[in-house]
Amino acid sequence: MRLDNFDLNLLIAFELLLEERNVTRAAQRANLTQSAMSAALARLRQAMNDELLVAHGRRMIATPHALALAPMVSEAVRNLRVLISGATAFDPATSDRRFEIGASDYISTVLLGPLLPKLKREAPGVEFNIQLPTRHISAILEDGRLDFQITPEQFLSPEHPSELLFEERHVVVGWRENPVFAGEMTPEAFHSCGHVAVRITGVATFADKHFMTVDDQRRIEVTAPSFSIVPWLLPGTNLLALMHERLARVFAPLLPLEIRSAPIEVPLMREMIQYHAARSTDAGMLWLKNRLFAEVAQNQMYGT
Repeated sequence: MRLDNFDLNLLIAFELLLEERNVTRAAQRANLTQSAMSAALARLRQAMNDELLVAHGRRMIATPHALALAPMVSEAVRNLRVLISGATAFDPATSDRRFEIGASDYISTVLLGPLLPKLKREAPGVEFNIQLPTRHISAILEDGRLDFQITPEQFLSPEHPSELLFEERHVVVGWRENPVFAGEMTPEAFHSCGHVAVRITGVATFADKHFMTVDDQRRIEVTAPSFSIVPWLLPGTNLLALMHERLARVFAPLLPLEIRSAPIEVPLMREMIQYHAARSTDAGMLWLKNRLFAEVAQNQMYGT
């Protein structure tokens, strides 16, 4: 088949079908009907002269030819995404672009949430899709499906540029009536209480990474799946939590919480913004990156 007769959107369908091995799920990810994705698979089979996916019970099995094509198709899709995003002029007032951002609920609360009203006033048609971090986030950035990831320095991909957004320290947070706050927050007092920790499925937190390298004497009694749930678990208990200071300050006016400096050593966290090297001159990316840095500067988020 001649290239000028080939619909390049079929490459995206191929990639989704190979990832999902299921027409319905691939259609959902592509925002297509099941019949449209089935038609795309039929066209792909004709173009590639191969069945590509073969039904086996309730699953679909990729053919050897499909498996051989998969890495080449992924690379082609990645290069096309970079080519298109880099070649497109960006006017925030008229753009309907969709930005994909990898960020925790902590970053969404202290940075993206306050910034969003300003972004929507300047760019009313622009969409922002925020994805929680996963163990695959670097691969998603690598293949062009993520514009930015905002993450502690320890979790950066070594293959792409990054810049320091701000630094953050961790503090001790607990219910204001917790008897431990009647005195000085010493290491002994800190370790006398049970603790709430964050365990994000498949991804170690910054604190996890640190405590893996030291003698962690905390007694973890409750685990939470996200950072912003933690403060809601503290009132009425004698539990403590190590929290990002800015996140703790957001919740302090809403809940009866006490905030103290940590009596144990926790390194300063360097929160970074990272993007694909091929997109470093993309006009839309530069616009959003500049707005993020402006928000950080305005709220004096560089200091601790």
